[in-house]
Amino acid sequence: MGSGADWPQPGPGAEPLALFFGGCCVDRILIRGGRPLHGDIPIRGAKNAGLPLMTAGLLTDERLVLSNVPLLADLDTMGDLLAQHGIAVERVGNEGRVLSLGGRITSTLAPYDIVRKMRASILVLGPLLARCREAKVSLPGGCAIGARPVDLHLKGLEQMGAEIRLEGGYVHAAVPQGLRGADILFPFVSVGATENLLMAASLAQGRTVLSNAAREPEISDLADCLVAMGARIEGIGTDQLTIEGVAALHGAEHPIVPDRIETGTYACAAGIAGGEVRLLGARLDHMAALAVALAEAGVEVSEVEGGLAVRRLNGLHGTDMKTEPYPGFPTDMQAQFMSLMCVAEGAAMITETIFENRFMHAPELSRMGARINVHGSSAIVRGVRSLQGAPVMATDLRASVSLVLAGLAARGETMVNRVYHLDRGYEAVERKLGACGADIERV
Repeated sequence: MGSGADWPQPGPGAEPLALFFGGCCVDRILIRGGRPLHGDIPIRGAKNAGLPLMTAGLLTDERLVLSNVPLLADLDTMGDLLAQHGIAVERVGNEGRVLSLGGRITSTLAPYDIVRKMRASILVLGPLLARCREAKVSLPGGCAIGARPVDLHLKGLEQMGAEIRLEGGYVHAAVPQGLRGADILFPFVSVGATENLLMAASLAQGRTVLSNAAREPEISDLADCLVAMGARIEGIGTDQLTIEGVAALHGAEHPIVPDRIETGTYACAAGIAGGEVRLLGARLDHMAALAVALAEAGVEVSEVEGGLAVRRLNGLHGTDMKTEPYPGFPTDMQAQFMSLMCVAEGAAMITETIFENRFMHAPELSRMGARINVHGSSAIVRGVRSLQGAPVMATDLRASVSLVLAGLAARGETMVNRVYHLDRGYEAVERKLGACGADIERV
């Protein structure tokens, strides 16, 4: 196979991806609470859409150009992985918010030292099998919020004809005759498995039907991009995707959908701190379940020109919530909503149905004076009049931002340690909140 270096380089202004994230990560954020938020916060492209969209670059030798790209460490990791496979990944244009991917696959190995950093790395498996008929991919790492096995990915690929064995911490997969279409029924909803098999099926022989498929906006965004690349997909946005495999895909240009989790996080920030913010570029239709819960809690979310306006009304009220697959309440917003409930009047029951180990932020919030009792998959939160600043430790991506939100409402100083988790999924959170009046800084 040819090298990615065979490709013409982007025009003036292009920068290697690593230049945007290659510096030293400062490890703590200091918040002095008690200040309401007023101002505008831009919402960037979704991390959970950008990662699978980047792996779609493996499905063609032609150039894939993504716009509305966030500046996040996880995308840096994915860029490193794609470079390992021979794909050149560069940011071009204003602020580097356009991502250009191109090249020919030179390696089908996804090594442990890269894959261990991020679970989404497993998404290279389907495209590599579809293009090269073989792959050796390390079992993934990432946030420690539950088992999150990859068995649905592997079983689906086996139904499509792949021979798979696990050895030495790696997935060894081969399909000498090429992938073929299959009827695949997921026993439970899996975002990653839906994405992996959707990409694999786009180049498989014949028809593939994915039933009980995940319906998240990020999956529809991936499907729309694949269609722009020449894929034939029906049922986008539903729980049944039908894919007619094609012989080859071509390059395309595609804007990444706005990040609904970033949107929800800053909506909770306005609720917990008070004031009013505009979330520029945000979409209400992608966060309907969260908007309903926020309204019940006393936080108004309304559409305005260019995005959404969020403000706290006359006080916060305890509101029960249960995480569910989309279009239900997103598990990636559970920690932030818990922080909001910590200072609400009354009690709230928060039930986590997606991941079995996602209350690790509760003990840290308790250090700040929160009243939280965890019972298995549920947590009872009894609101307090105010939280007290304290040193706390981030344990995963969403837990880390929940502690930042708690710090906005706390008396005194809150020091959030190990915020490298935060930088994986939130772009310049201290600058965005600081621009709206929060007293927050990296130290």
